[in-house]
Amino acid sequence: MPQDVLPWLVAAGIFGLLVVIQLAVRAKKPVQRAAGGVLVGLCALLAVNVTGAFTGVSLPLSPLSLGVAGTAGLPGVTLLLLLNLLLRP
Repeated sequence: MPQDVLPWLVAAGIFGLLVVIQLAVRAKKPVQRAAGGVLVGLCALLAVNVTGAFTGVSLPLSPLSLGVAGTAGLPGVTLLLLLNLLLRP
């Protein structure tokens, strides 16, 4: 398997798990809710980085931060911000 395909397979698998979780809680539109959570998380990460010039707080765009923001949504971005503030030297 080529190395450039693996991240896409992992992302699709995580999104599939998010849909399964939405099905388990019996959401009316599980795919839309899962996609909405991913979109909200990524937009929150973008908003933090755009306003970083004014606030002095920014998060690095790494696979880890993108994964946490996409998987956990807004609570994940909040957790990243708290960890950034607590663990900053």
